[in-house]
Amino acid sequence: MKYKTDQERFWAAEFGSNYIDRNQEYTSMIHFLGKIISRTSSIKSVIEFGCNIGLNLKALNILLPKCELTGLEINTTACDRLREWKKCNVINESIFNYKGGKKYDLTMVQGVLIHINPSMLQNVYEKLYDGSNRYILISEYYNPTPVSIDYRGHSNRLFKRDFAGEMLDRYQDLELVDYGFLYHRDNYFQQDDMNWFLLKKK
Repeated sequence: MKYKTDQERFWAAEFGSNYIDRNQEYTSMIHFLGKIISRTSSIKSVIEFGCNIGLNLKALNILLPKCELTGLEINTTACDRLREWKKCNVINESIFNYKGGKKYDLTMVQGVLIHINPSMLQNVYEKLYDGSNRYILISEYYNPTPVSIDYRGHSNRLFKRDFAGEMLDRYQDLELVDYGFLYHRDNYFQQDDMNWFLLKKK
């Protein structure tokens, strides 16, 4: 696999594999995604970019048992784990090299855009937009202006900004359906402090 950025190499290698062991519980994902799915209609196919071992996809399988699920993931170890589940299509590829072609009712990312080299963000926005028939879900760390912060002792590996706002500015036929906040001190469903945005093509 050929990489265009240091961030890709970072997640494809040992650090990305170790991430698997730190993140395996998806009960909170069911609650989170259930709220978002309730704001949509007729979701029959979903692709998640940067799906890791498929926690979101497993939650969606419970919420939408007849939905066709596809996960794209750069880390081979994570892909091998997801293939063992046998309930979704798995693409082991960098998002930058993904050729697309097929459209899905929902394209989504969670905790992925924050790790993309800022110079390549427009490439990912294009994949999210072009791959969607109708809905786009973005769930990331938010900041009104672009900022880079250290990530577990590594520099230039985490970037916060207004990802959804940039997509709304770039694609005039997108509209904001809903948005919300995930809070690490939620009484029942703790997650990272992340903002989510559900967009729809007009």
